[in-house]
Amino acid sequence: MERKNMLLITVLSMVLVFERGASTTVTYDHKALVIDGERRILQSGSVHYPRTTPEIWPEIFRKAKEGGLDVIESYVFWNYHEPVKGEYYFKGRFDLVRFVKTVQEAGLYVHLRIGPYACAEWNYGGFPMWLHFIPGIQFRTSNELFKNEMKLFLAKIVNLMKDEKLFATQGGPIILAQVENEYGNVEWAYGVSGKLYVKWAAETAVNLNTTVPWVMCAQEDAPDSVINTCNGFYCDRFTPNSPSKPKMWTENYVGWFLAFGYPVPYRPVEDLAFAVARFFETGGTFQNYYMYFGGTNFGRTAGGPLVATSYDYDAPIDEYGFISQPKWGHLRDLHKAIKHCEEFLVSADPTHLSLGPKLEAHVYYKTSNDCAAFLANYGSTAFKHSTVAVNSLESDPWGWYKEKVGIGNNHSFAAHRLLEQINTTKDTSDFLWYTTCINVEENIQKRKPKELQLIIGSLGHAALVFVNKKPVGFGYGNHDDASFTLSKKIHLKQGNNTVDILSMMVGLQNYGPWFDISGAGVFSVIFSDLKNSKNFSSTEWIYQVGLEGEHLGLDKVSLENSSMWIQGDSVPADQSLIWYKTSFSPPEGRGPVSLNLSSMGKGQAWVNGKHVGRYWSSYRSPSTGCSDNCDYRGTYDSWKCLKKCGQPAQVLYHIPRSWLKPGKNLLVLHEELGGDPSKISFSTRSGQKMCAHVSESDPPPVDTWTPNKDFASQEPSLRLNCEQGWTITAVSFASFGTPTGDCGAFIKGSCHLDVLSIVHQECVGKSGCSIPITMAKFGDPCPGVRKSLAVEAFCSV
Repeated sequence: MERKNMLLITVLSMVLVFERGASTTVTYDHKALVIDGERRILQSGSVHYPRTTPEIWPEIFRKAKEGGLDVIESYVFWNYHEPVKGEYYFKGRFDLVRFVKTVQEAGLYVHLRIGPYACAEWNYGGFPMWLHFIPGIQFRTSNELFKNEMKLFLAKIVNLMKDEKLFATQGGPIILAQVENEYGNVEWAYGVSGKLYVKWAAETAVNLNTTVPWVMCAQEDAPDSVINTCNGFYCDRFTPNSPSKPKMWTENYVGWFLAFGYPVPYRPVEDLAFAVARFFETGGTFQNYYMYFGGTNFGRTAGGPLVATSYDYDAPIDEYGFISQPKWGHLRDLHKAIKHCEEFLVSADPTHLSLGPKLEAHVYYKTSNDCAAFLANYGSTAFKHSTVAVNSLESDPWGWYKEKVGIGNNHSFAAHRLLEQINTTKDTSDFLWYTTCINVEENIQKRKPKELQLIIGSLGHAALVFVNKKPVGFGYGNHDDASFTLSKKIHLKQGNNTVDILSMMVGLQNYGPWFDISGAGVFSVIFSDLKNSKNFSSTEWIYQVGLEGEHLGLDKVSLENSSMWIQGDSVPADQSLIWYKTSFSPPEGRGPVSLNLSSMGKGQAWVNGKHVGRYWSSYRSPSTGCSDNCDYRGTYDSWKCLKKCGQPAQVLYHIPRSWLKPGKNLLVLHEELGGDPSKISFSTRSGQKMCAHVSESDPPPVDTWTPNKDFASQEPSLRLNCEQGWTITAVSFASFGTPTGDCGAFIKGSCHLDVLSIVHQECVGKSGCSIPITMAKFGDPCPGVRKSLAVEAFCSV
């Protein structure tokens, strides 16, 4: 397998000063985006405003800028901005104007991906559910009903940005806009109408006159007025569909999303950084990390099926807003190196030089004696980090409310068929009750229960089945195939029997051709014995949308002291369809809080009336296929590097600190399968483990590079940096020689010099430290052997 390494060399650096608030022109040519007449190399990162809180936005953008980004990229989420046709919402986490202005205050540009289709593992791909119920509508094709609504929303967002003077030509930060999203991946399914739709979407966007360029990602047939861009793990081989367009990368996947029942995917930074350097080596001038900060799918915003609540994405800034090393620091240094070369990269096309097997150079000449070069030789080093959280709270006594099985009196309706779930619930709830009655006539063996096989077919995503109000089975699908068949032996008594099926959604489909008409819920119910079978799909079924507790509003703070809640000394555990509530005091400190739900089964959680999200701790991933030390060599894909096999995808759930108040706070859970709430705990981050492993043959830190200075005269250094406001409080490992392993598992090599005291003296008590890798500093424990320094330290407040 190939080893990946990229060294970027420059003989001239330049300092760029960005001016904000003044009118800025944005155009493009075959090389790059042109801002105020200058071609630019731009590093971008995706940050989705609803996946954190407005209080956190400034901190995210500060870290993004310190990490070397120039641009923040975000989708616009139609379903939350227009939840009811013609009624708009732009408040709280969905305050798009505030978000864009906050980016500008941080000194960054904005790429606004208006779409309005987002995908983004977001519920229904960002489309509002009311759109689905317009008679005759077809999404994302040459359908006049859809195009009319899409045009109205595009214009709504563009005009909102214009009114707030947020486009670059108005003095704002928006330098790019996007129409549609990855339509080229599904265009084949729409035939000629798909091609007509692409042309219409591009023309409609351009006619809105944003005065900044429009892009279409993953769209090879994007019309010439719109830039087509690349999405993927690698885009070095991408070529735009016109020689007049620059080479741009709108989604560079830093990891992958998380789904219930799956292991946790991650992408080694060595592979990610190599892909970025390779892209710029081969003529790219704009690249965006998807995600730079992933955040959280609060409430029912997660798409589907079965996308988890965490949207961490193994990003350079983690779900809680903390810098994730090594990704953040490694990429920051790469960005600095590329920025040194900006003047060269935008001035010329590269000259390719073959230097040997798997060894090459791309040289950008400004003059015959003035150049910048990329050297690729397929090798690398590694860093890792981990974090620590501590249990910090005990709750007050619990209250509970036992959900009744089946249909209530006030919300039911009947039909002589099995109804598709999404069309029935209109996504107002995850739940739909299906109830019918079966009469068993007396037979020769009176009073003996009749044994039958119950076979239920469902399009997804999960279902609880009750016979005569007693649970008999639970079935569920997975992210790649949400459909399932549940087969159970049951016993029916003489006379009337009730069959209640609670069908459960776990996020609406968000991707694929015609995803908007994919169904859910029960489609077949068959009872069989040894002699025959009977299909009950066309019998009379009684329906109820949602749970009784939802209709009562048990998640609301106003019902915290309602007499509906049962209080007792011993909280019931391992019961399905039960609501729990308790009061708690927030953990000390100012950082974000985690809710540990590892003791629970499947359900949803609320804090002070705010919806934390769905949990499914009982759904464990397959026990094989994981590696904590993934070999990054070769081609990466979303299944290559996995961890936490045999465990739940997620047990810690993010509660933003701004959702908490001094004193008592309300926690409410609805448990669907059965769990033990007495074992729930809260935690907050108390520190951060920081690791580094640097060789004496590595290049010096990029911020020490100076024009025309030979690298050989400069020393590599190992650097550790804590979060802002934290300091290095301990050093647990420090070896100079031939150490191996990863963070938390470093191992002394056959050549070893204990330098713990030296590193302790240099680093402890400081927010960061830099240690040169030299023989003069440490001595030489093994002459003639290439040596490295591995350090593991701990930062805390």
